Amino acid sequence: MSVKIAVIGGTGVYDPKMLNNLSREKVATPYGDIEVTIGELSGKRVAFLPRHGAGHTVPPHLINYRANIWGLKTLGVKQIIATTAVGSLNLNMKGGDFVLIDQFLDFTKNRIYTFYDGGERGVIHTDVTEPYCPELRKIIYNAAKELGYTVHPAGTYVCTEGPRFETAAEIKMFAKLGGDLVGMTSVPEVVLAREAEMCYASISLVTNYAAGISPNPLTHEEVVEMMTAKSEQLKNLIAKTIENLDPDRNCWCQRAVSGQSQLGK
Repeated sequence: MSVKIAVIGGTGVYDPKMLNNLSREKVATPYGDIEVTIGELSGKRVAFLPRHGAGHTVPPHLINYRANIWGLKTLGVKQIIATTAVGSLNLNMKGGDFVLIDQFLDFTKNRIYTFYDGGERGVIHTDVTEPYCPELRKIIYNAAKELGYTVHPAGTYVCTEGPRFETAAEIKMFAKLGGDLVGMTSVPEVVLAREAEMCYASISLVTNYAAGISPNPLTHEEVVEMMTAKSEQLKNLIAKTIENLDPDRNCWCQRAVSGQSQLGK
């Protein structure tokens, strides 16, 4: 029986405590094997994948994004709920707020962004006008409102290479370009999910203000502290979203490359 819903946990989200009847499964891909935890929630099978490894052992620039997405596609996943910890460039998006990002600005440098490098699978130019599935974002937004959480329905995510934090000058530039939040992992993950014809939405949790806005030096510890403080809310939001989610819902994202996708086949 295929697994149609997946959760990709970011910083601070390393274990699938919201799921029941857990089992581990190794999935082989052309880019290496991945391990996922499969469980149940609201009568639905859900795959959980910690993006940085169970103990945050993989830095953002070394994550095997292609293996992760291909592996989830192989399991039958159609919809991905991802989480990201972000710094805020927007004073209206405060620490502890949830943001359902709808756009990104890509400032990564050394990552592989596509499954389609020519050869047998050819070359595909994928539309990312709306990179984050608007329908899935709406379902998450309604779940957050149902729970009474502070949630922003949209925001522009600036993706940097990491693992260092950004300079104050970079943050000032990103803000002038329209960025609201800054993080290190959403690209190429969201692009690969689109190529794999899966709905993808990200719940971003603001952990602090970015460099030059925050009055203090940035530390990974403060990011983890905020994620820990909000972990129950985040898990509740994921659980409520899955409860409200139809595993078989159809969407344009699932036809994004006109059926040409060969992933997981």
